Amino acid sequence: MIIRTAPWRNWGRTESVRPVRMERPATVGAVQRAVLAAARAGLRVKAVGAGHSFTGIALAPGVQLDLHDLALPTGVTGGEARITVDVETSRVRVAAGLSLHRLARSLAAHGLALTNLGDIDTQTVAGAISTGTHGTGGRFRGIASQVVALTLVVGDGTLLRVSETENAQLLPAARLGLGALGIITEVTLQCVPSFVLHAVQKTENLDDVLETYLQRSASGDHFEFFWFPHTPFALTKTNTRRAEAAPGAGASRLPRWIDDELLANGLYRAVCDIGTAVPALVPPLARLSARATGNREFTDVSARVFATSRTVRFRELEYALPRDRVPDAVRAVRALIDARGWRISFPIEVRCAAADDLWLSTASGRDTGYVSVHRYIREDPEDYFRAVEQIMLEHGGRPHWGKLHYQGVDALRDRYPHFDDFLGVRDRLDPERRFTNSYLERVLGP
Repeated sequence: MIIRTAPWRNWGRTESVRPVRMERPATVGAVQRAVLAAARAGLRVKAVGAGHSFTGIALAPGVQLDLHDLALPTGVTGGEARITVDVETSRVRVAAGLSLHRLARSLAAHGLALTNLGDIDTQTVAGAISTGTHGTGGRFRGIASQVVALTLVVGDGTLLRVSETENAQLLPAARLGLGALGIITEVTLQCVPSFVLHAVQKTENLDDVLETYLQRSASGDHFEFFWFPHTPFALTKTNTRRAEAAPGAGASRLPRWIDDELLANGLYRAVCDIGTAVPALVPPLARLSARATGNREFTDVSARVFATSRTVRFRELEYALPRDRVPDAVRAVRALIDARGWRISFPIEVRCAAADDLWLSTASGRDTGYVSVHRYIREDPEDYFRAVEQIMLEHGGRPHWGKLHYQGVDALRDRYPHFDDFLGVRDRLDPERRFTNSYLERVLGP
């Protein structure tokens, strides 16, 4: 279906575009036709998901494809199928435009779950794997590492199946391809039996948390923390996997609503607005926010613990570091904020992930820690982000592909051992650069 062009903006309001045309294909054949039509017209074509990338990775000035209506091929379980399940292997075939939160609900109905999940679940499956979306957990890998097969519409309009038995040599590139190799139409994910998480959240001293970060990130299932600038406090979150629901699992919805919606979103929006208008109030408001988050403990199904609602808009820069460099990097950011006299209302988030073998994964080849900094949408983030980025680079960092950064192809090549291998696959699958845009030209070259 071709629809009227209209301006498109991402969630963080950092990117916008008015495509030449927008299409919402419902079948794989329609995706192929769209790619071939774009080629005849001399236009580039890009698939767009939920728009949660802060970079222009999905920007489509030519033909923009919205895959939310895309079904799996007719004959799998019916023409409108969005997911099919192999119960024996715990593998699921998923239409590329299906959102993570809808996928989680469908999996739960079959007694399955994703191994790990980020704290936002509005992304599409294809968007999440293409940008390197991860969660936290020192022994667990990002979502793209759960991909065992996928299908692409490549530059000449043909379908390419990549799996453990078909074109297997392309898997390390295709599972996390930045949208540069083609249009993903379906993905097969390795899932696990449903499980619950026992969540413990505490306000602790930042220095103590930094001293224990390496041990806690390695030994706990899913560990992360948030540091509130201008305070000595960090909110730690430790989620422990349990095979079956404990008594009270899924209960206490009202207290969690108060914490997650009223405090984390409603109150925090007011804090950010006040801090933007009167920067001198940011430090006392940060102390108020740290106290308001408080201590709590609960057990619930994994997807409801991993993901939380985020309604306060912001901009974000995130870097992946060798995990043992994280404590010193956070200390350096704290010293930077103090030295510059900035008033930073958003907490700094620190997570972790296991090493993987994906060529462009930020965790490729090394156990990783993630440091994320944010600024409220009404504030200019550039000076802060550029200064923090320099610290991250000095500590061996790699920027998240979907979050703001200022690096280009020459700098990035040195940080990924298989960078040129990926470019070789790109040359093979998209020699005419049908799927590129200005962001991909910056980070991968023309």
